[in-house]
Amino acid sequence: GNLEWLDKNKTSFLIMWRRPEEWGKLIYQWVSKNGLTNSVFTLYELASGDDTENEEFHDLDETMLLRALQALQQEHKAEIITLDDGRGVKFF
Repeated sequence: GNLEWLDKNKTSFLIMWRRPEEWGKLIYQWVSKNGLTNSVFTLYELASGDDTENEEFHDLDETMLLRALQALQQEHKAEIITLDDGRGVKFF
């Protein structure tokens, strides 16, 4: 369940330490624990900022981060937004 094929010919794949939904849960727990709901973050701040330095999702690959945030978006806990300098996320 932690391997995902990246192409139809099954020539390349992604092995995940955690599924996107699990990463999303960890991120949302951090947001809730720190009283950061209704806050907006850039993807850089979330994955590489000083505030997340001791969190498991710090330095998470951007592709996996986006997938985790998409899982939270489906649960109506977050919304991925476009900012002037890239993408961001607003948590609910």
